[in-house]
Amino acid sequence: MTGKYAKLFEATNIGKLQLKNKISMAPMGPIGYADTEGAFTQRGQDYYVERAKGGTGLIITGICSADIGIEDMTRPVIPCPTINPFAFIHAATQMNERVHAYGAKIILQLTAGLGRAAIIGFTNKHIAPSEQENRWDPSITHRAMTIEEIQNVIKKMAMSAAIAKKSGFDGVEIHAVHEGYLLDQFAIAFYNKRTDAYGGSLENRLRISTEIVKAIKGACGADFPVSLRYSLKSCMKGLRQGALPGETFKEAGKDIGEGIEAAKILVAAGYDALNVDAGTYDSWYWNHPPMYFGEGGMYREFGRILKKHVKVPIILAGRMDDPDMACEAIGDSCDIVSYGRPLLSDPYYPEKIREGRLDEVRPCLSCHDGCMGHIGEGPVCCAVNPVCGREKIYGIEPALIEKKILIVGGGLAGMEVARVSAERGYKVMLYEKSGKMGGHLIAGGVPSFKINDRKLLAWYVRQLELLGVKIKLNTAMDKSAIVKKRADVVVIATGSKPITMDFGKDKEIITASEALLGKKRVGQKVVIIGGGLVGCETGLWLAQQGREVTIVEMMDDICGGPHAMPFMNYDMLKDELAFHKVKIFKSSKVTAVSKKDVAVIAPEGKIKIEADTVIIAVGYKPDDSLYQSVKDTLKVPVYNIGDSRNVHNIMYAIWDAYEIAREM
Repeated sequence: MTGKYAKLFEATNIGKLQLKNKISMAPMGPIGYADTEGAFTQRGQDYYVERAKGGTGLIITGICSADIGIEDMTRPVIPCPTINPFAFIHAATQMNERVHAYGAKIILQLTAGLGRAAIIGFTNKHIAPSEQENRWDPSITHRAMTIEEIQNVIKKMAMSAAIAKKSGFDGVEIHAVHEGYLLDQFAIAFYNKRTDAYGGSLENRLRISTEIVKAIKGACGADFPVSLRYSLKSCMKGLRQGALPGETFKEAGKDIGEGIEAAKILVAAGYDALNVDAGTYDSWYWNHPPMYFGEGGMYREFGRILKKHVKVPIILAGRMDDPDMACEAIGDSCDIVSYGRPLLSDPYYPEKIREGRLDEVRPCLSCHDGCMGHIGEGPVCCAVNPVCGREKIYGIEPALIEKKILIVGGGLAGMEVARVSAERGYKVMLYEKSGKMGGHLIAGGVPSFKINDRKLLAWYVRQLELLGVKIKLNTAMDKSAIVKKRADVVVIATGSKPITMDFGKDKEIITASEALLGKKRVGQKVVIIGGGLVGCETGLWLAQQGREVTIVEMMDDICGGPHAMPFMNYDMLKDELAFHKVKIFKSSKVTAVSKKDVAVIAPEGKIKIEADTVIIAVGYKPDDSLYQSVKDTLKVPVYNIGDSRNVHNIMYAIWDAYEIAREM
């Protein structure tokens, strides 16, 4: 291949394993893709094959347990070769044969365990290198592992690798001296307080990891590739305290100096590649970067450092979905570029890049709503791609009968119905009362950290153009206008309106959308009524511009608390607000707004906050009046979707719209 992105499509090697290009699928936990025998389900197989079909050169599966008995892991959670090796081989062989048909290679990622990072309910035996409280529930204490248990882990990792080789996998990756999982807990002195051969010096703390690779090489041969998921730096200030990019802090975990020395020891022991990132479960947003990191590429610095000190290939992820950035990184920061969430949102990302169809790449939002934030409810999936993880059972089928579909509303839900309906072969007419498509996504995409929201909107506009959807902007529809169109199906997607509150006329109160879109002037001292996601993101955006921001929230935590949204997003947003000196009053209520200040009843008593601008962000309510006027009078199916049915997030706007259009 020649052209701007040719570097991405050059062949490369991990040891003697040749890859057709420098594009890898980053490991993401295949929770829910295992049957009771520990084998990959058909859905799991199709999920990986689809990414190979899309042009990815190297598939690295998410974590598979070497032995669920190590921590008494609940079944079925993740694949495990040692429960029933025959069943595992049977399923994995057919998956790997299909992956290989596309010229791709596939590596099985094996986990030694979760340790104190175990999510409650996933494991029933609580172990760790040393006695320590659980990351999520401090009331749970993990006991120190015995020597016999450690040696069993090493044995089962080698056994699992041998089964993987027999199943047709092209190598294995060890999970992980990264993210604060069990092997990383051994490696970091902050967690490891042992005084035996597996604690103390750096060499001792890495002993379990070095003995694992030696055992695998002994079982599978010196040429069988073994990669290591590796965090160079912990980026943590202390227990459950992450450090933001650019923040000055004292490293409590593994610093760069120790990370370099550890990498040298691990490579010398036999690891053939390092799959590099940063962070631990105490700084979790580093391992699963939310949108608040901005443009991405946050691991490039760490890859660049390691390339100077080790001679094995460096695999690098970290929101590298800008192909210009990826090409710059190759040779400088890495040898292979790895994509996790971007391949969930668009499994054909590599092929679209190769063909020069960048405007057709469906972007990842870094929202975690469908992937890491959803694993408690079901297998890994994607907020913007409802087919992810359901490739063969939930795709779009051509319509058998021609129909005219009338859609009122050009927000996300309306655009998704239009896209899917047009792909099925229906004739689609979409009417939007404003001059732009996108609805609330337009205002929500204003902050610099929401760049991918803007990319998603651009993707939808391009898709509807390619599909020939007829769009009428600046066209309001009412009942009579809808009747006159004589459509076979009517879809109402009129969105929602911000909830307002009456505090008198002394001072104008503006909405978050008005502030974000520049429709109303915003002063230096800002009070935001409402600490949900919209209020907090608007507050962060204003604080980043140098405004003095105060958020007043009635509930006892912002954004509904750490369990109301993906935790890594919540945790980083909380830390970013603190870093930018946004004042937050929780369990507090605004009682009055005057020209100069805002009166608040807070836990500490009655206070007044000086304010040039007051923004209200207490939520939205469905704008369903049009639906109510037509639902019982039209003689054709009428659907109410998106916020006009139920105010929710981007994921459910898209998913619900996809379901309606797919089954229409």
